[in-house]
Amino acid sequence: MVKKRTFIVVLLILLGFFFVFPEEGDSGFGFTMSLGIGATTFHDPVPGDPDAGPVKVTYQLLSLSPDISFGKFGIGLDIPFHFTFTGGEDGTSFTPRQWDWIPQSGQTILDVYLPKFKYLRYGLKGQPLFVKFGSFEGATLGNGFIMGNYSNTLFLPEKRIFGLAFDMDGSLFHFPLLGMESFIGNLARFDVIGVRPFVRPLVMTEIPILNALEIGATFATDTNPDLYTELGVDDPLATPVSMAGADFSLPLLTHKMASLVAFGDIAFILNRPSHGGTVGLKGMLIGFLTYGAQIRMLGSNFVPYYFDSAYDLFRYDKFQKVSVDADEIPSSVGWLASLGTSFLEGAIAFSVTLDGPFIQPEPDNWDNYLNYPHLLAQFVI
Repeated sequence: MVKKRTFIVVLLILLGFFFVFPEEGDSGFGFTMSLGIGATTFHDPVPGDPDAGPVKVTYQLLSLSPDISFGKFGIGLDIPFHFTFTGGEDGTSFTPRQWDWIPQSGQTILDVYLPKFKYLRYGLKGQPLFVKFGSFEGATLGNGFIMGNYSNTLFLPEKRIFGLAFDMDGSLFHFPLLGMESFIGNLARFDVIGVRPFVRPLVMTEIPILNALEIGATFATDTNPDLYTELGVDDPLATPVSMAGADFSLPLLTHKMASLVAFGDIAFILNRPSHGGTVGLKGMLIGFLTYGAQIRMLGSNFVPYYFDSAYDLFRYDKFQKVSVDADEIPSSVGWLASLGTSFLEGAIAFSVTLDGPFIQPEPDNWDNYLNYPHLLAQFVI
């Protein structure tokens, strides 16, 4: 009972610590944090009975994800508190999950506590120098037509994958003409890899609007598209999937209350080959309303936003659509529109995206998923 009370007191102190610290100021110290609540099921051993097999236990979850920064350096933590309010004589006994904090047989203290470090970073995405090791939930190159919002966190809490992002803008050296973005999804396997050098050809001029034009070239590949198949078996036919493309973005309006950016992409799947392209507009209104509209021209078997937020779950399914042996999916011309809100610099966001083809297919041609509309709604805290 004393240990449980101590655990509660420590938890309350940590919560108080996280909420009362000031934001980043002149001292160079900064602090932000996100909270998560939910439930997780584990197959845990029976305490005190090493001969018993694992049993299924469902825990409530309070997840703390602080970002502690000192100047440009930042450390992201992922501290999950799994607990139950069941058991005991009254059925409301508070019990923390001990395997989150105490090494078990075959484990070291590093096995338990290293995964609680979510990432290490220098700078932020969009700054002249950005370096980040660890977990990613929104890795994007350029406009995202090839790699957009890729996440390597889909297998948490059982598996934490460490990746690397490295971006450098020439403005760091007072030469804003050139820059690059790069990303590796898993440093242990070097599977999902992408790089995008870019140039601002008119940045040295005083031509309004056009001096902000950015042109980039992206190359991305997955060296192991059957890595997370359910069978866990290597498919000898699962050759690497590679994509290459070019893009542009041109800010037309950059006021803090309203923004408008014109953009376009063309991309090629090098395995098949196949190609696709898009042109559109995106921006923000009244400081919190986000919007976007684009026209998409997709060649046969081309998959836009190939490396997306759910890629690690469906990478083998996507590979089967773009492999040289895949059945042909006809080309199409379609549209996409999005509308949403964003508050507190994206900490609270809601968006609705709708896409579909311009020409409806024949009644017997609905096997192609690109032939009918799709609605995606997301609410993020």
